[in-house]
Amino acid sequence: MQTDNVTFIGAFVAGLLSFLSPCVLPLIPSYITYITGLSFAELQAEHPTHAVRRQTMIHSLIFIAGFTTVFVLLGASATFIGGYLQEHMGVLRKIGGVMIIIFGVHVSGIFDIGILLGEKRINIHRKPAGYLGSFLVGLAFAAGWTPCIGPILASILMVAATEGTVAKGISLLFIYSLGLGIPFFLASLALHQFLVFFNRFKKYIRIFEIVTGVFLIIVGILVFTNYLSVLSSFANRVFGGF
Repeated sequence: MQTDNVTFIGAFVAGLLSFLSPCVLPLIPSYITYITGLSFAELQAEHPTHAVRRQTMIHSLIFIAGFTTVFVLLGASATFIGGYLQEHMGVLRKIGGVMIIIFGVHVSGIFDIGILLGEKRINIHRKPAGYLGSFLVGLAFAAGWTPCIGPILASILMVAATEGTVAKGISLLFIYSLGLGIPFFLASLALHQFLVFFNRFKKYIRIFEIVTGVFLIIVGILVFTNYLSVLSSFANRVFGGF
């Protein structure tokens, strides 16, 4: 394993947590029907036709490419700015750690932070036709800010700002996008099974919020104390031979 693998694993988990957040998970069926132009009945059939599967697969991948583009550009920007502040990286890391801990406290529901309660989202009320439309909806999805996904994404961007090169920042946000995109793609291909899963999962959403908050608090502490780098170095020594 490489030194950065611990950070990448954390980014992938953050992507999964974003997908499972109460702001995103309930909207997945709506996004899928919106980008594909198919009816809900066609999509939620237990055995959809080949044409439905093909259309769903292509539009979902293009939608994922749209939000991945935005996240990767954000990662590059965060690392680029962090590079200019390299001489103050210790202070930047500590500030970032504190902010991530605050985000974790907010998400867990211990107390609400007013500035994070607002919802800013770019909406496309009428989707442009074709594959370009699905890409634009992906861009709009990534540009949206919600009380759930915002703190998780902001935490990953703060970690990206402490990375040494722009390539690492890009890689970090690309892995985050995979964590969000892979379950979305699987849900789009099996919407019937996804709805069964969601109906079972929704009663545990409060527990999930607490787990997500604790995850962010732990990441924040690791960033603040620089133990994230220590863990990465340890992983490199243990698994370096593989």
